[in-house]
Amino acid sequence: MATKAFVLGNNIDTDQLAPGRYMAAGIEKLAVHCLEATYPRFSHLSSPGDVIIAGDNFGAGSSREQAVEALKFLKISTVIARSFAGIFYRNAINLGLPAIVCKDVSGIQDGDFVKLRIPKNKLDVPSRNLSLDLEPIPPNLAEILNSGGLIPHLKNRLNPNN
Repeated sequence: MATKAFVLGNNIDTDQLAPGRYMAAGIEKLAVHCLEATYPRFSHLSSPGDVIIAGDNFGAGSSREQAVEALKFLKISTVIARSFAGIFYRNAINLGLPAIVCKDVSGIQDGDFVKLRIPKNKLDVPSRNLSLDLEPIPPNLAEILNSGGLIPHLKNRLNPNN
């Protein structure tokens, strides 16, 4: 199934993803303002399953989990970037949002439809005849993602009969 790509630049920080002035308002209101300074109306234009394609240092800034929660609330399926800020990367994995490194995202244009083939570590852009290599998700992190995040993963490990 192909999904729409939202292409962003470098250094997208957590304040752009979860603007501080809306932090106390709850996730519903916070998500409406996700990326509004960078990509106006992002929250209104995105659809469940869409992906974000970004450059270097995605998720820089504070360690706020709300940056990931806003993307999950909007049902963004995956974030693909040339590189991630470490804290954002772990927050994404821990909250069940795939964050995948792709060293060359230059051929993808905003609005392109893409197809993720995670088991093959590929991102296809059919309209541009591109097939890009994704870095594999380490097995221990893939296990957490497959469980839906760290808390469900730990619950499964601690109580496997449920």
